[in-house]
Amino acid sequence: MKKKSLGQHFLTSSTIAGKIADAARLTNKDIVLEVGPGGGILTRELLKRMGKVIAIEKDDRLIEPLTKQFAKEISAKQLVIIHGDALQIDQATMGLSAGKYSVVANIPYYITGALIRKLLESSVYPKQMVLLVQKEVAERIARDRKESLLSLSIKAYGTPYYVATVKRGSFSPVPAVDSAILRIDGISKKNFTRFSEKHFFEVLRIGFAHKRKLLSGNLGGFFGKGKVQQVFQTLGISPKARAEELSLKKWFKLGISLK
Repeated sequence: MKKKSLGQHFLTSSTIAGKIADAARLTNKDIVLEVGPGGGILTRELLKRMGKVIAIEKDDRLIEPLTKQFAKEISAKQLVIIHGDALQIDQATMGLSAGKYSVVANIPYYITGALIRKLLESSVYPKQMVLLVQKEVAERIARDRKESLLSLSIKAYGTPYYVATVKRGSFSPVPAVDSAILRIDGISKKNFTRFSEKHFFEVLRIGFAHKRKLLSGNLGGFFGKGKVQQVFQTLGISPKARAEELSLKKWFKLGISLK
């Protein structure tokens, strides 16, 4: 039985599980952190393709069935199952190193943004992420011409790709919407050499604080109208620009200029 409180929609299609695993382009030397193995259908496909899986499961009722199902792989040290909350994990205690592992997961819709931010902002960040997320969210991140707080927060670290659509019938219970496979490649902290992540996201959050306001109005209320006007003129940003219209490159320039 699935827990509604955990937002569980278990993947039931081994074909889709295979597509998710293939999207990660794993080798037998890779380490994968899987969030929410559920019934183990994706775990099984991951184990076919690579060296080691560390699976984190919050639902205590699933730990014993998973342990029995994958007893051989656990004994061979190919699989480690951890009972815990993915939003509270410390990757370093698992022996993981920055840029040396992949995250592959079918995550509950309601923790998508929080989990992505936690993993990307961590000092022990993954080299790539392949996630099964709500289709609308994947499109907003990887395909939408207009940016959002979430899309820019991801692009600041890596490059998102919309891999494939996954129909709602591939899950149990069936969700109200379709899903999509989202891959985030080339994750690093290289964009934060001239200013801190904390400062950049502070500027970003202020810029998106009031969607109906112009960007200059949002930023001016915090940094001062005169300074913001001067910075906009220097960077060639229209005083009538809105937050979603600026590219990541422009946002980085704003971050530097508004230090």
